[in-house]
Amino acid sequence: MRQIGPIMIIEGANKSKVPFSRSLYINSKDKVLIDTGADPAELRALDDQYGVELVVNTHYHPDHTLHNHLLPDAEKWINPLEFETIQSIEGIARGNGVFQEWGPKGVEALRTHLPMEWVQNLGEISGTYQYEEYNFSGVKVNFLHTPGHTIGYTCPYFPELGVVYVGDFDMTAFGPWYFGTDGDIDAFIASSSRLLELDAETYITGHQKGVFTKQEFTEAMGKFLSIIEKRDEVIEKYVRQGMNFEELTNIGIFYRKQMLEVMILKTWERSGIRKHLQRLGYSVQGYEIQLVNE
Repeated sequence: MRQIGPIMIIEGANKSKVPFSRSLYINSKDKVLIDTGADPAELRALDDQYGVELVVNTHYHPDHTLHNHLLPDAEKWINPLEFETIQSIEGIARGNGVFQEWGPKGVEALRTHLPMEWVQNLGEISGTYQYEEYNFSGVKVNFLHTPGHTIGYTCPYFPELGVVYVGDFDMTAFGPWYFGTDGDIDAFIASSSRLLELDAETYITGHQKGVFTKQEFTEAMGKFLSIIEKRDEVIEKYVRQGMNFEELTNIGIFYRKQMLEVMILKTWERSGIRKHLQRLGYSVQGYEIQLVNE
């Protein structure tokens, strides 16, 4: 377990790859844990040794709320923009594009297949934090609103320590994730720029490599964001070849083609392609793709 001042970094399984993530523990009298996607045995041991009184979830996705249920006595908060989303299956379906792509039948399919453990994890969240600075027994943390991945996405920034937990600005080879209906490409890029402007020397991601210096993170960010343009180019190429929307969503641009048999992944594939088409100046009318100014 790596420690930076009072911040303890708890790893998730398989190098914190999705569906797991890294968690941070603020080792102070207030006993605060940020996200719960880390190894369950490590979280239990942490709770036994130090105690966890407050869980702060950066956003509602399951890899970051994965083990909320392991800490039943802790109060749990989420950002104010996503608190309403997590109140119902319908809210989750709308946030992820399920209702928009498949209608009420899609919502019912999600209700059937959604793991009850995730429903329980979200159901335990009872409060919200604000996008402002908090002081946990002398450890200052500013909950920055950095939308793009989700509408309310939060990056906890420790200004006096020069540390920021950037979570799903994770610098992985997969690239930026903004495929839910509540995700936004332009907001993701803007939030990325804001993170680079912070007076921070240590950037901690939620997945894979984990800890970057500012120089490493800046260099990685250029490659990370360039994936957006590469996706644009691929989609533009297929549109120019005359593909309609249904054909385009069956190729496997973001997810491998065989993975698109999973409803939620097919939903994100469709939603993500819609975002890129709009960015490229196209509209989708039924199956047809048209230039907006035609």
